[in-house]
Amino acid sequence: MNDCIVLDGKKFASEIRSKIKDLGKQFIEETGFTPGLAVVVVGDHPASKVYVRNKIKQTEEVGFNSIEHKLPTNVSEKDLLSIVDHLNHNKKVNGILVQLPLPEHINSDVILDKIDPSKDVDGFHATNVGKLWSGLNSLVPCTPLGCSLMIKKLYSDLSGKKAVIVGRSNIVGKPMAALLIKMNATVTIVHSRTKNIEEICKSADILIAAVGVPNMVKGTWIKKGCVIIDVGINRIEKDGKNILVGDVDFNEAIKSSSMITPVPGGVGPMTIACLLLNTLNASRAQYNLNEIDLSSVL
Repeated sequence: MNDCIVLDGKKFASEIRSKIKDLGKQFIEETGFTPGLAVVVVGDHPASKVYVRNKIKQTEEVGFNSIEHKLPTNVSEKDLLSIVDHLNHNKKVNGILVQLPLPEHINSDVILDKIDPSKDVDGFHATNVGKLWSGLNSLVPCTPLGCSLMIKKLYSDLSGKKAVIVGRSNIVGKPMAALLIKMNATVTIVHSRTKNIEEICKSADILIAAVGVPNMVKGTWIKKGCVIIDVGINRIEKDGKNILVGDVDFNEAIKSSSMITPVPGGVGPMTIACLLLNTLNASRAQYNLNEIDLSSVL
């Protein structure tokens, strides 16, 4: 009999959004201002469209203002920079998110660097990255923040725990490492140039998979009792159907792990919940109010 617990990201994200709604009401009553999130979308990327639609819907559900800028695929980098600059100076906008990926003719780094760090609710600006690694308060990338909240729900302290992160991206892997170090875990990152990945993964008490390779992490890589956070969202064809799978072979991993996030329904819903949390924190900082204590949303 399998005792593995499948962690319900949808339920947890819903609980967090409910608390953000209450905290948002308190902020509005205190300041007389409603937090505003601006989303900039370039082109017609199908996956982005669904994701942005969900962002806008959930932003409005918690009582925040949602501002959307839809731009054609052929928009120039100069015009996009101009829109970001306008949003930087718009006092009704507290958070700015430029949906990635951007078309090839636009340099994403240049665009992201243009966003005012105090409104960078994706947490990608170099200023926020530097603050995160320095242990200072900052806006943190939403997906690793969501993962860290799930882990905080399970453990108040990770002292003595070994965490292994599969993947070294700026969006998940690296910020995830900084967050886990802050939680007192001993952290190892493995990637495409790492030797003996299987053995390193097998040593993990907590394994975070964020590499974008379907079913890469096999059941034999998992230590008995390991907690698995699967960030991967990969579309594959199986039995003539398109299905979503993670970076971890779920059916094999549940035989060894104590807890695991499913795909879909695990980390994904947490990302938008944390975007709303970042929007509220950005709003509070702009009104010289303290950052929300994460324990208040858990």
